[in-house]
Amino acid sequence: MNRSNKPGSGPGSFPPAKRPGFPARLDSAGLAPAPATAVPTRAVRSSRTPSAAAVQITAGQGIGLDSQAVRASMVRKLASQGVSDSQVLKAMGQVERHRFVDSALAAQAYEDTSLPIGLGQTISKPSVVARMLDLLMQGRTQPLGRVLEIGTGCGYQAALLAQLATEVYSIERLRGLHEKARENLRTLRLANLHLLLGDGMVGYPKGAPYAAIIAAAGGQAVPPAWTEQLAPGGRLVAPVHTPGGSQALVVIDHTPGGLRQTVLESVHFVPLMSGVV
Repeated sequence: MNRSNKPGSGPGSFPPAKRPGFPARLDSAGLAPAPATAVPTRAVRSSRTPSAAAVQITAGQGIGLDSQAVRASMVRKLASQGVSDSQVLKAMGQVERHRFVDSALAAQAYEDTSLPIGLGQTISKPSVVARMLDLLMQGRTQPLGRVLEIGTGCGYQAALLAQLATEVYSIERLRGLHEKARENLRTLRLANLHLLLGDGMVGYPKGAPYAAIIAAAGGQAVPPAWTEQLAPGGRLVAPVHTPGGSQALVVIDHTPGGLRQTVLESVHFVPLMSGVV
């Protein structure tokens, strides 16, 4: 796969696209900029878990949930659990998870737990989100090209993807969550993120092919539309039901020899459903 992140330079490239209703950049929209000791933007590949120094994010002057120290602690735990991509760890340290949950649950935002976000949906555990993003970035030294996210939810993972990819299309079938995500993300002013209301099971053909596809809901199998929209050299990460009735994380790589599937650890996601409501 062509790893270049220049528009029009490979399967992950994209033509000029209409921007969403909240353009600009993350670092100018209320998220504290990474200090000088933050993880460098350039990815460092290693088979070992990074040292604490490699993922340290210096605490800001604030206290409570708006303090960078809270997120820095979460990042250190993620690194100790095996999340190794420096770009993923940096994004997890920058994006404020507490802004994507109800205020009554904000005190639990940086615990490793899923939380309800309404309409029977949840925001995934930080460890699960970081694990899936780490799998998407595995072996890459450049940002991802164009990415498709199935299941916007509250918008948290979409905000993280916007730090890791040149262009993100995130699709949500529940109108209430789509609107909530737009509201949560509006102040972040992410120019490379496009939120779509639609049926995630059919993907988004207009944006294809995608360098990466990630899903936040699990079905009986990966919908054929997703693999059809995956670019050569691209990778798909999604939960899928197993014969035993549980779910497992599945990675599908579009190799020169065809699609290669790898089944990983057990996970628990909300069911994948079709239609727009």
